[in-house]
Amino acid sequence: MSEHILFLTGRLAEPQLRRVLAELADLGEVGCTWEVRVLGVQVAALMTADMIRRRLSDIGQADRILLPGRCRGDLDALAQHFGIPVERGPDELMDLPEYFGKQRRAPDLSRHDVRIFAELVDAPRMSIDAILAQAAVYAADGADVIDIGGLPQTPFPHLEESVQALKAAGHQVSVDSLDPDELLRGGRAGADYLLSLTLDTLHLVDQVAATPVLIPARHGDLENLIAAMQRLEAQGRAYLADPILDPLPFGFAASLARYHELRRRMPRAEILMGTGNISELTDADTAGMHALLLGVMAELNIRALLTTQVSPHCRSAVREIDAARRLMFAAREAQSLPRDFSDALLGLRHRKPYPYQRDEIAAMAAAIKDPSFRIQVSPEGLHIYNRDGLHTATDPFQLWPHLKLEQDGGHAFYLGVELARAQIAWQLGKRYSQDQELAWGCMGPRRNDDPQCAPGSSRAKPADPQP
Repeated sequence: MSEHILFLTGRLAEPQLRRVLAELADLGEVGCTWEVRVLGVQVAALMTADMIRRRLSDIGQADRILLPGRCRGDLDALAQHFGIPVERGPDELMDLPEYFGKQRRAPDLSRHDVRIFAELVDAPRMSIDAILAQAAVYAADGADVIDIGGLPQTPFPHLEESVQALKAAGHQVSVDSLDPDELLRGGRAGADYLLSLTLDTLHLVDQVAATPVLIPARHGDLENLIAAMQRLEAQGRAYLADPILDPLPFGFAASLARYHELRRRMPRAEILMGTGNISELTDADTAGMHALLLGVMAELNIRALLTTQVSPHCRSAVREIDAARRLMFAAREAQSLPRDFSDALLGLRHRKPYPYQRDEIAAMAAAIKDPSFRIQVSPEGLHIYNRDGLHTATDPFQLWPHLKLEQDGGHAFYLGVELARAQIAWQLGKRYSQDQELAWGCMGPRRNDDPQCAPGSSRAKPADPQP
């Protein structure tokens, strides 16, 4: 039996809602029947859960109630009151097709199979408290292992204490150094991993329990790396192998080929990829880089990654990698392209930035009878309207003469902020929604209410045990 959905909306949105639903029905996108009701409000977003409970006396044959996305209130209490599920739809009516598509797919972004090593590159110069504070930030952003980086010719007297403090705080720890003595000290202090050993320093593993991360003794020498891997395999010892990813345009393609060849020759080996040579040494936004590299890792079954956050443009690297590992895992599991799973890596653009076209906005503006300003964005620019008319421009300063707010400083300030957001959204091709901050995906400040960008509040879980 087909599901029957009761859509609640406002008077202004009712015609658009009915049109969108009719189009969905024509395309066969909604396998259900529906009813649309207006609850005596002009603007759908002004509905609240309490208002719905008071005004909706009969739900008819509804199996589910769908509210406007901006409707606020306790939906669980409403569901209990009416005895059927009550849900929020998308913020914009024009997103209903996508909403119903996501309902069918229901992507699971909670799983991954990549372990993130986040490096503290200045650890010898940091206090124990500073190390713990930065480790907490990395872990909240999705890091699984805190990597203590040593510095050439820089004493690290508190190395052991740093390892022990991090372990006591519940972190897994790796020590990263070119100094064999520091690696030995870190391993004896309880580090879980040691970066990076070569065939020449492999004897260190006999003295510690830490899992070694192997690199070639000579850069690019895959045979040397494989020899070290085979020696540990003969001993029954776990390891991670890192052929080293080179920066652009100085050997990146060849180094990527080495990862591919290593996987071909050692199909069951655990491999680590370090991404800092790409993200840190390229003046470009990093989210796309991380998506691409995590996609390569998904294809090659590379399940460990070392990253840094040194350059200012890399400040959200851990968050981006966490989002990318979950996106690529979900896409691979679903045998799907990595699209329509998550917007976490779409910081500067939006897949569908303009939910309404200019003529649709003009039709909505013509129905407005109150003095409150509404702001929307279309491909043509910014639109602001109230009962006194609709005005369109690409520069907010061009709109000011039409708004007549010289005596209302507070209102002018509010509109200035909103029009600035709208202009940025129009210039970049982002989604703009009045009274909401622009969404920057994982590149913006960490938001604990966004499960796509706040793994610390809803930690992604490894799909398989890690070495």
